[in-house]
Amino acid sequence: MTRHFLDISDCSATDLSNILDDAHAMKAARAGLPKGAIDPSPALPGIMLAMIFEKSSTRTRVSFDMAIRQLGGSSMVLSAADMQLGRGESVADTAQVMSRYVDAIMLRTNNHSTLIEMAEYADIPVINALSDASHPCQILADLMTLQEHKGDLSQLTLAWVGDGNNVANSFLHAAPKFGFALRLACPAAYASDEDEVGCAINAGANITLSTDVREAAAGADVIIADTFVSMGDADAAERLATLAPYQVDGALMALAKPDATFLHCLPAHRGEEVEAAVIDGPQSLIFDEAENRLHVQKAVLKYCFGKT
Repeated sequence: MTRHFLDISDCSATDLSNILDDAHAMKAARAGLPKGAIDPSPALPGIMLAMIFEKSSTRTRVSFDMAIRQLGGSSMVLSAADMQLGRGESVADTAQVMSRYVDAIMLRTNNHSTLIEMAEYADIPVINALSDASHPCQILADLMTLQEHKGDLSQLTLAWVGDGNNVANSFLHAAPKFGFALRLACPAAYASDEDEVGCAINAGANITLSTDVREAAAGADVIIADTFVSMGDADAAERLATLAPYQVDGALMALAKPDATFLHCLPAHRGEEVEAAVIDGPQSLIFDEAENRLHVQKAVLKYCFGKT
């Protein structure tokens, strides 16, 4: 049976922990090696990964490309606009054709339904590299970073501040799997999806909802932000005005624990969702977080091929 990686909620806590353990081990094993060097005893020699992008990307593109190379495989980068997929060919036909050419598909898509349909018709692994509903690879990289700096995730309180978007959804998926407390501080107009919140709570997660950013930040171990305006958002002016009070600044960080850290998946807009002094300051882990995309995605690829 083909093993996809579509959402954190689809995976067992054991499998997710194994993915993170493998990511840590592979990162340690590569210490001192050139970035382009293949891993010793590479896990996926000869594997061809097709990377399909409906949205532009820096970290996802480079990290997945380097991930498969370090594992001994190779990749091709495809834009949906350059494929027949962008001219009306069905997702189902595309998935079945791609399954004859390559060994796995990584998809960064506008609509989660495209991802689900791709996985339904592909008989090779399909990996969610971002959709409008979730961003699971990013959250695993975030959690790997917190394990490095904070240790046991189940002892942490994470405060999400701003738009209750696809990244927030993946934190909701992860909360019951790893046992951390999650506080979501979002304005009513951009609150997290009620069904996602309900599923997390029903799965045993400790979730707190609020519109008060200060309440969410008080005593937190981690404060997390994302852009106020994402690709494809048509209401930029309204978003900036509504979300402005949710900016992470020094005063907000001061409400958290003294050793609290700041996360942001990037790209960032300094002066909007976060103050430059915070994101460029000593509490920020954004570049460790970005680096760990590579190691997590190597582990996800291995998981899809039964190597984790």
